[in-house]
Amino acid sequence: MRDVAPLATGAAFIGASFGAIAVSTGMAWWVPCLMSVLVFAGASQFLAVGVIAAGGGPVAAVVGGLILNARHLPFGLAIGDVLGTGPWRRIVGSHLLIDESAAFALGRAHDPRSARAAYWACGIGMFVTWNLGTVAGAFAGRIVSDTDALGLDAAFPAALLALLLPALREHATLRAALVGAVIAVVTTPFVPGGVNVLLALLGLAAGWPRRDHATGPDRATPADTGGRA
Repeated sequence: MRDVAPLATGAAFIGASFGAIAVSTGMAWWVPCLMSVLVFAGASQFLAVGVIAAGGGPVAAVVGGLILNARHLPFGLAIGDVLGTGPWRRIVGSHLLIDESAAFALGRAHDPRSARAAYWACGIGMFVTWNLGTVAGAFAGRIVSDTDALGLDAAFPAALLALLLPALREHATLRAALVGAVIAVVTTPFVPGGVNVLLALLGLAAGWPRRDHATGPDRATPADTGGRA
């Protein structure tokens, strides 16, 4: 819980920012609150509000959110065992699948029990504070309309980076992360929002173990043949 607390606190502030922004676009206060309960996906919620505020329809907002959150598909495959058994655990656990809870679980993959506890603690903690923050922001939206000036949008990326830094000590992980980052940056001007994140998953190929074909069991080395050609 000590590691979850800073993220949960940040979720409250970002949730407040979301609630305030949504209300400032003309939405009723209960709309962002209902979105936070049913969707619980910060980036997609911000995107949906932005699309609707720009004159787009609900279909465009939903499609954009699905594209942006498609990155959760590999997360779900990676942490399927963490959720535990039973339909309710899987239903509720799937709803709590966010970048941060997945990072907590994957960072403790060597200890399944610890990974499960970390996943649920992070998911529940952030769900509660995110929704409380959204309610507070929705009611304060008319007072604090320029939430961008507070720079709250930088809190989540910074927190997620802090979680991932220890894993970057491994060369394979670092290589995959760097390749993925380059792909995301290079493709950003040419693809819709969120697609660059999906393309960044191609960087995982750079982290795959390399097989040494030159010294396989069927290939003799100079040492094995006494140096003879």
